[in-house]
Amino acid sequence: MSDWQQILHTGIDTLDKLAAKFGPDVIDVDALKPAFDNFQMRITPNVLSQLKEVGDPIWNQYVPTVQELDVVDGVIDSLDEDGDSPVPNITHRYPDRVLFLVSPVCASYCRFCTRRRKVGDPEKIPLNQYESAFEYIRNHPEIRDVIMSGGDPMMLSDRRLEYIFQRLREIPHVEIIRLGSRITSHLPERITPEFCEMVKKYHPVYMNTHFNHPNELTPATVAALGRLADAGVPLGCQTVLLRGVNDNPETMKELMQKLLKARVRPYYLYMADQVAGGEHFRTMVETGLEIVKALRGWTSGLAVPHFCIDAPGGGGKVPLLPEYVEKITEDEVIFRNYEGKRFTYKQPRLPAAASACGSAAEQEPVVLPIRAAKPRKKSVRPRRRKTG
Repeated sequence: MSDWQQILHTGIDTLDKLAAKFGPDVIDVDALKPAFDNFQMRITPNVLSQLKEVGDPIWNQYVPTVQELDVVDGVIDSLDEDGDSPVPNITHRYPDRVLFLVSPVCASYCRFCTRRRKVGDPEKIPLNQYESAFEYIRNHPEIRDVIMSGGDPMMLSDRRLEYIFQRLREIPHVEIIRLGSRITSHLPERITPEFCEMVKKYHPVYMNTHFNHPNELTPATVAALGRLADAGVPLGCQTVLLRGVNDNPETMKELMQKLLKARVRPYYLYMADQVAGGEHFRTMVETGLEIVKALRGWTSGLAVPHFCIDAPGGGGKVPLLPEYVEKITEDEVIFRNYEGKRFTYKQPRLPAAASACGSAAEQEPVVLPIRAAKPRKKSVRPRRRKTG
């Protein structure tokens, strides 16, 4: 058993262990059992080290609550991933890329998980049905990008991960491999020197990490991110906007700046999905727009993720932006900058002769006279005298 696997088994994975850690007055085992039965729990030592107090942003992400049983608008498969699944373990929604579920388990379980309907259940993300997934990818040459997810793909052994990498690299049209993983926050010990050496052989391999709060960037986590970056793995971050975790500009700004310092590029900021069991995490969309306004211009553009809703029912990611543009006419665009100051940008003017001839679409292309190039002088090499 690897060191990281041994560390994994020292975490908290039952309500009784949770009650022993925080006290029965804080953890009501009987009240929480239905939530635990709906979606299992596991909290690794690194996540426990991020906890500052009961009810803080880290606690809210990982400790079950009776609120998970209150379903109003939640949907079990809120993104209709199963509807876009042509073969087991594959979701093909976008033209040139697929989601490949390769692991059923995570090191720690996020209570807002979109895939809580199947994560933790090996029968719903089967490890023995890779072959049909490889065959599907091989038979669809439009697929150039494969995102390995789960569960967490980094819960697989190096040997199994390398097998998947090898199989994907045997398919000529697969250009990009991505790992969707929260392991650097949950179990940074998993990023071993051996894994880093192995992954170099299969580049380009990217990793989309997942951080929701600045406290998640512990020294051990930052060190693990550094090992990945040094191994040539480009790092991005997908953050979820969560009530009681990061739903204010100050927290989000600190998180994004810390990510950049750790060589992680903020990528997406998602609205929490309408998943049954996670509705208590959702905020108003306006909250996200205000956060983006508080980031753009007030910190580096590198620190501003794309704010989007993953459309319910399988519509894909839809970007949302604050209202900067006030008016667009044929003559000008009027807009406000990050400070709220108004500016005007003049639209390009057509030449007078062109505008008299109708719209640009109706005009004949203008051919400018081209000055004939001067002929080059032929270089004459001196003849070599014959000797002898």
